Amino acid sequence: MALMRITSPHAHNKQSTSDVMRLVLLATLPGVLALTLAFGWGTIINILLASLFGLGLEALALAARKRPIAFYLNDYSVLVTAVLLAIALPPYSPWWILLTGMFFSIIVAKQLYGGLGYNPFNPAMVGYVVLLISFPMQMTTWVAPIELLPASVSIPSLWDSLLIALGLLQLPAVDGFTMATPLDLVRQNNALMIDDLQQQYTQFGRWGGTGWEWASIAFLIGGLFLMYRKIFTWHAPISMLIALAFLSAVFYDGGSSASIGTPAFQLLTGAAIFGAFFIVTDPVSSAVSNKGRIIYGAGIGILIFTIRKWGNYPDSVAFAVLLMNFAAPLIDHYTQPATYGHSKKSK
Repeated sequence: MALMRITSPHAHNKQSTSDVMRLVLLATLPGVLALTLAFGWGTIINILLASLFGLGLEALALAARKRPIAFYLNDYSVLVTAVLLAIALPPYSPWWILLTGMFFSIIVAKQLYGGLGYNPFNPAMVGYVVLLISFPMQMTTWVAPIELLPASVSIPSLWDSLLIALGLLQLPAVDGFTMATPLDLVRQNNALMIDDLQQQYTQFGRWGGTGWEWASIAFLIGGLFLMYRKIFTWHAPISMLIALAFLSAVFYDGGSSASIGTPAFQLLTGAAIFGAFFIVTDPVSSAVSNKGRIIYGAGIGILIFTIRKWGNYPDSVAFAVLLMNFAAPLIDHYTQPATYGHSKKSK
């Protein structure tokens, strides 16, 4: 397999892979806390089951490949993949959804390509897209934010949430316990003005979706922490958010029935900010040079808006990321800097 030739001098980061992965896991905590406060214990149970399934599948794959199991599990990369996929899935997802998603993330998207560092596609997003295409009903059924539930409805406890995920207990059969996401409502709307839509449906908050806006802000805090710790540069995430916000502003017509919301709504609803700082920044499947990262991130932002506006899926971060994973080698080819000590012309 031909390796990408990167010009010298090379900067050396003294942080090990496990150090970086632990920081990423730490940075997800504010967003996970916000999702838990907004939607209940479902996200925590998603993370627990996805992590257990991921560790088991990774160990089996390493054993089959005759690789040292403990050595590779100690880099925490499988836990990062599990947490990112679990966050992206609806709370209280059935155990078999989590197992299927982790199988495609770990076995198909990672280990079949040779393990960490060789995967051309983001493993968590591969698992998510397979699930979305295969099980659209389960993947688009989100619980309502806790603050919108009737007072008579009791929120499942942590133990009950685990039983629900294992299929031993049913979600409360109450009208309104599950509901369409704000992005889905906007995509399906073809009659109401945006202001009227927001007044009719309680899923809309002040800037974005109820619960979603605070979770997005929490993931932003985690992402800025990683940027401060120099886990990644600003180029890909910021260019993605700018591209998404710019197109949202250009195509915003004041809130007609054909509109999909303001730039703030597009940024603070769904997985936009989570994707910008925790998915787009994957160092293996993204572009390498700073110029390439800007192009890569902007391409993802453009695709997110395009699919949200004219596509069949309300949120489109996973599709946009995988499409740009295809383009990353081409971007790298045309954005490699000149060899150290030489001009562009003499490269």
